Amino acid sequence: KMGNAESNAYRNHLSRFLPEEQSDIDGVFDALSGSSGSAGAKNGKATKKTLFFIFKVCSLLFSSLQAYTREPLPEQMTFRLYNGMKSIDLTGKSSGLSEQIAKEQFVIFMSNLLKGNADEKITIIMRMISKTEGPVKGKQIQEFTEDLIMSVVHVLSYRNELKGWNWENTRDPASGVKALASQLLSELKLADGTKPVGPQLTETNFDQSVIEDWVYRVPQISIFLSVVIRQGLHVLHSLPDQTKDILNLVPGCKGIKGRGLVSLFDIPSIIYINSHLPAELQHKWHLLFSSRLHGESFSQLCGHIVNKGPCIVILKDLDGYIFGGFASHSWEVKPQFQGDNRCFLFSVFPSLAVYTYTGYNDHYMYLNHGQQTMPNGLGMGGQHDYFGLWIDSDYGKGHSKAKPRCTTYHSPQLSAKEDFTLDAMEVWAVGELPESAGTKGKKSILDVDPEAQALLEMTGKSRQSEGLREPVEEDDDDD
Repeated sequence: KMGNAESNAYRNHLSRFLPEEQSDIDGVFDALSGSSGSAGAKNGKATKKTLFFIFKVCSLLFSSLQAYTREPLPEQMTFRLYNGMKSIDLTGKSSGLSEQIAKEQFVIFMSNLLKGNADEKITIIMRMISKTEGPVKGKQIQEFTEDLIMSVVHVLSYRNELKGWNWENTRDPASGVKALASQLLSELKLADGTKPVGPQLTETNFDQSVIEDWVYRVPQISIFLSVVIRQGLHVLHSLPDQTKDILNLVPGCKGIKGRGLVSLFDIPSIIYINSHLPAELQHKWHLLFSSRLHGESFSQLCGHIVNKGPCIVILKDLDGYIFGGFASHSWEVKPQFQGDNRCFLFSVFPSLAVYTYTGYNDHYMYLNHGQQTMPNGLGMGGQHDYFGLWIDSDYGKGHSKAKPRCTTYHSPQLSAKEDFTLDAMEVWAVGELPESAGTKGKKSILDVDPEAQALLEMTGKSRQSEGLREPVEEDDDDD
């Protein structure tokens, strides 16, 4: 009877998967268990097959799973996946010292984490956080979250799923991993509603119900686990309808290839900021302006970003603080506020956070240049002379004035000092560029008058601007 109960539970979990998904799972299990094929999966013996993980506590050697995922996933995440699978209780009793993982455990693990609700996920996640039962400390949750984020970055890089981003054109992800983990952990609250922070968080004990509430309210945890399992074990990754939640996890990167630029963004911050954009804009980012490429000039900035659709502005001050804002509409040079309530401000370093509109006013975004009666510069939030984010037209100076918070976005002071000096700045168009802003088929100013060019050459004049052409990228160059 116990065997029948186990088989029923196994069949119920297996039925959550489409036939082609079941075949995919069988293939991964067979690869892990060293089986010669999936023929055995057609009969009752399939549920009795086991994965022989030779797990030695002292050296963390558990051969099959680690060998299968050694390169795609960091060792520590492989260790956590193993504990999660091993935590599946098939008999109603503890599995004791057995190091084997049965196929039932493997399928239920996949079913609960990929198809289950928060209640079904939580027991496994608790064992991935800590091998022992009972409440877990905040420090253990922090370590799990950092391992999870680092594993996502690692496996997406390994599978070439970073869509044009890479280690060379982004900041070191280590600080971004910690910043994103800290941001996700800020949503962790006790039963009485309090949110422990700092040293208090790391030493506080959290029980299963609190962790379950956290997983339910912070969707990134489930999404990241899905990425780690699908891409780490290379399972169910080929079915588009099953991966829609991770489709735009990382946007495609355009305009940076071959230009020797290291972006102000790191990959964890790209993932986090992208998740706050309107869904239709999450699939692609296109570099419009970089002070390191185009020079430190407000006129250059305006020339590169006006009428290019929704944009992300990011900058770094001389103290190393990195912050910016999302502009929901094309930038236009005019002496009045623009945009709508989809705009937001954000911080990347030293902390990662997004600040959305409060409803207090409609001072979303502002760009002006060359006027005597109104301020000249780029601003977001607050009011004239007291912007949440401001870059003066006298390029290089800016301010972030929020005492105690920006009225438009409820953001704190984003820069290290209220009045700051700009170190670097980038602007990224998000989504598709407006047709009028596209480069495909558009002639360079250098090409519009061949007769004039020929005349210059006949008179011995060199074409001084020939080397200033912007590189033209095809649509799929950076994919």
